Amino acid sequence: MRLAAPPIPPLPSHQLFVFLLQAGVLVLLAVLCGRLAARLGMPAVAGELCVGILLGPTVLGNVSPAAAHWLLPRDTGQFHLLDAVGQIGVLLLVGITGVEMDAALVRRRGVTALGVGAGGLLLPFGLGYAAGWAAPASLLPDGADRPVFALFVAVALSVSALPVIAKILTDMHLIHRDVGQLTLAAGMVDDVVGWILLSVVSAMAVGGGMGGDHLVMPLLATALVLTVAFCVLRPLANRVMKAAEHTSDTAVVVGAVTAFVLLCAAATQALGLEAMFGAFLAGMLISSGPRSLRARLAPLRTVVLAVFAPLFFATAGLRLDLSALTHPATLAAGAALLLVAVVGKVAGVFVGARAVGVGTWESVALGGALNARGVIQLVVAAAGLRIGVLNSASYTLIVLVAVITSLMAPPLLRWSMRHIEHTPEEQLRLHDRSVLDWKPADQTPDAHV
Repeated sequence: MRLAAPPIPPLPSHQLFVFLLQAGVLVLLAVLCGRLAARLGMPAVAGELCVGILLGPTVLGNVSPAAAHWLLPRDTGQFHLLDAVGQIGVLLLVGITGVEMDAALVRRRGVTALGVGAGGLLLPFGLGYAAGWAAPASLLPDGADRPVFALFVAVALSVSALPVIAKILTDMHLIHRDVGQLTLAAGMVDDVVGWILLSVVSAMAVGGGMGGDHLVMPLLATALVLTVAFCVLRPLANRVMKAAEHTSDTAVVVGAVTAFVLLCAAATQALGLEAMFGAFLAGMLISSGPRSLRARLAPLRTVVLAVFAPLFFATAGLRLDLSALTHPATLAAGAALLLVAVVGKVAGVFVGARAVGVGTWESVALGGALNARGVIQLVVAAAGLRIGVLNSASYTLIVLVAVITSLMAPPLLRWSMRHIEHTPEEQLRLHDRSVLDWKPADQTPDAHV
């Protein structure tokens, strides 16, 4: 007779206490610091990252190592509890970003958006790859593959952050302008390609390098995922969402969407791709459904943006060690990386926009807006640290680039928009409320990027 396996022991009481204390303190301080940053005219993510800096090795770890060890013990299992909650939060955050994608906008400005997006991807990707090859060895983890590291830096520098861009455009009353509309369309192109590149490079890193199989298999897996998503899951999801539109139970809709995002993330993770790629695709599939159904996801947005996102960014800040910048080589590498990121994105977008007939000052404004990396680059950096492509120093530099470029976008836009007059079409658009149906200020993860 086969004996039943003994039950799995529950989480130890002290470990649960420490986790609850950590989560409560991080969420509370992240919300407070995020609000303070917003009042100072900065993205809330800057304040939320500061929580991790204050409680992490940069400040508390140096000022009071005993207090830092009590609150954040150097225990892998303990920290992984925070990581697990943060991963769920970032997957839902990425899924919400996908939900806010407006494919119709991309189709309307298709050729122009592709030209602008291609310029904003190719040049920073090429410069980022060169920067990865030139980076000092101290920025690479032990045993890391230099070509894969260079590819990862290229991906990190080529992405843009659609949520933070939407927030900036809304706050500056530019969402109705031609520049604002084109920026959103080009940002969507960058987002989609960026997630695909991240997934492929992550699979190569886990697979062990740039050999034939390590490059071909992720590309084949990506093609398979896209085919299944848009040829099989999209029609099925549309039918389910149309049926769900008639239900009065919002909890069922929120629960089903959450499950769909997490299961799609699990599917891409199982294929060796990045889980966030699956979450993003799930959000895009949901975005093709009825607008009224998407509006009922407001409770999910509220919980993710008020709790999970601040917790994720505060946790991301715990891994920042700004003491690395005291080393001249690391500081110089950080300055060079920031210069490459800004020049590559602004110049690339400018060239791409001019190539498709966009005016000079409009091209400058597009470059300034799309230069904001925000949450997307933070997610890319977290993925790089998790899979072992980045070490603490290179992770810190990429996160700092994300924050600084997000802070640079508003002044660049203000300067360039002074030279751009309203067109008659823009005046008419002010009265066309259908153009303003997409409300990123209320519905996207903009408060955190």
